Amino acid sequence: MTGLLYRVKSKLSIRAHRRVRGLLDGEYASVMHGKSHEFEELRPYVPGDEVRDIDWKATARNGTPYIRLYVAMRKHLVTFVVDTGRNMAAIGASGEPKRETAVLVAGIVGYLAHRHGDHVSLVFGDADGVHSMPGAGTESHVEQVLGRIKARAVPDAGLSDLDLLLSYIARRTRRRSILVIISDDEVIDDDRARMLRRLRAQHELLWVSIADADPLDPGWQGNQVLDIADGEQLPEFLQRDSALHREFASSVAAAESATIDKLESLGITGVRVTGPDDAVSGVFRLLERHNSGRR
Repeated sequence: MTGLLYRVKSKLSIRAHRRVRGLLDGEYASVMHGKSHEFEELRPYVPGDEVRDIDWKATARNGTPYIRLYVAMRKHLVTFVVDTGRNMAAIGASGEPKRETAVLVAGIVGYLAHRHGDHVSLVFGDADGVHSMPGAGTESHVEQVLGRIKARAVPDAGLSDLDLLLSYIARRTRRRSILVIISDDEVIDDDRARMLRRLRAQHELLWVSIADADPLDPGWQGNQVLDIADGEQLPEFLQRDSALHREFASSVAAAESATIDKLESLGITGVRVTGPDDAVSGVFRLLERHNSGRR
């Protein structure tokens, strides 16, 4: 079964021309740089080598630039922490189910990890329970991870419970990992901030929010708008209230800004992705901002 990963590759080909794909590869590699390599040998510098790898003592001894070569000690582990509760089955800002965007975001990062020889694992679930898939580095494993996300984030899934997933990670994950947290629009309250701070002490964290749909968008008028959490229908008169719509849009923008600011204060890079068409650029922004923040 290769369908989901094939769609990811197709999206990369359509949305990311060769140069951008190279940048994505480079940004991903930079996230991993310098954490699992050990010194192997010295060799003369050639154009294109990283200046920061020049060994200045060897250069001074030989009268010509020498660089230090490293070898990978072990593979990195990229763990996707994905809310597969019913919230992720709801329609997102793009008009498509949020799980489709979640699959695409995980697919892009998973594909990059596979190309770099790293392992990918998955922690997923809802209020009814948390599940996991161990790490592996094959393309078929990435496909299975994507398939699990898509299969579990359905309308009759349990209620979303991101805190339960984060608590599971804190209790059960011992190996240092790169955690990619994928959820819908979530608020970072004090309790959640404490948990993220705890995880940040052990792992590297990246956060991707999948934007909720605007239920008061005039484009929905004439259609039933249901709350996926309880099935309640939004009254039509509210859909026609333009002042309420403006107030709602303003509050969403403020909440989005507050979430990103809070994540940055915790040393976590986050982005908000509006839908599948925004996934490639969203992942690029995520990796680029993460690398910029570490320089």
